Amino acid sequence: MPLRRKKKRSRLAQFSYALRYRVGEYAVRGFIAALPLIPYGLLLRFTNLLAWVAFGFLRTYRTRMEENLVAALGQEIRAPNERKALVWRAWKNFARGVLDTTAVMHFSREEILATVAVEGEKHLERALGKGRGVLALSAHLGSFTMIGARLAAGGYPFSVVVKHPKDRRFAQLIDEYRAQIGIRTISAKPRREAVRGILKALRENRIVMMIADEFKSGDVMVDFLGLRAPAPRGPATLALRTGAMTLPMFATRQADDSVVLTIGEAIEPVQLPDLEASVTATTALYTACLEAAVRRYPDQWNWLGLPREDRISRHELWRRIRAQRGGGKRRHRATTQAKSPGESPADHNKEVF
Repeated sequence: MPLRRKKKRSRLAQFSYALRYRVGEYAVRGFIAALPLIPYGLLLRFTNLLAWVAFGFLRTYRTRMEENLVAALGQEIRAPNERKALVWRAWKNFARGVLDTTAVMHFSREEILATVAVEGEKHLERALGKGRGVLALSAHLGSFTMIGARLAAGGYPFSVVVKHPKDRRFAQLIDEYRAQIGIRTISAKPRREAVRGILKALRENRIVMMIADEFKSGDVMVDFLGLRAPAPRGPATLALRTGAMTLPMFATRQADDSVVLTIGEAIEPVQLPDLEASVTATTALYTACLEAAVRRYPDQWNWLGLPREDRISRHELWRRIRAQRGGGKRRHRATTQAKSPGESPADHNKEVF
């Protein structure tokens, strides 16, 4: 291909990339600005409609969620219709979380406190009393984005480690929205700067939330939902090196549609003579805590954070799915190698380290 044509395509790709982010930026600004003018019930119905439309069109993500569910809980949830219903509920829960996260921008402190109940607050007060900061261990589960809003409204100093989108202007906008409700952002990259930011926050006796359920490129192999998966070592390493207490925190939606933030007892890190062995053992403890939460609320987890390694082939997986569905007329191109989908809107706000 001639060099001139390559440059032209490159410029077009850059323009398209920037255009998508500018459209997203003004859509977010407009949506948040319009929220007070629209009845919440109407917003909720509109959100459910958009979730249903996206569920139909974004087949790649829907398929990936079902693949992960079959790989992890296929023996426990055997009925295909039950698995499909669970994936849809998880999808709809994510959409509801997006609505709640934007709606809270216009809530008063009292409204935020009334929206999310807290259980186990004594564990947080006890941990902060030690003066070494708190590592909040959580997952992409339930209304996880409401954890910071609720604790900040309660007067607790709160920071979150975030993997920013590549577009700096869009990232800055989201950081500004977090700051409006009292949440300080720590960028996950570059890694060295992230560590400095976390250590500084812990020295100030702040709560630092770390979402640790991205089992794709971690450094420590763990067992999670019956699969071998690479887990991030950051939470365990920080707990061992700083002495900060690690508290599990999950904000989940209840049967009556209320949201409850549950703060568990501190998870003591495993102290062994060898640091690497200590990190591995502590990471396994943290992973077991995350797994327990996912098993309790499987329809509130996003089902996108599992690796593709050490697993049956995609062809074999879909053969089993079709067989359990009683066969199907729809053909699936399973002979081609599975490709990881591109960056999704959900990836823009991943609170990971």
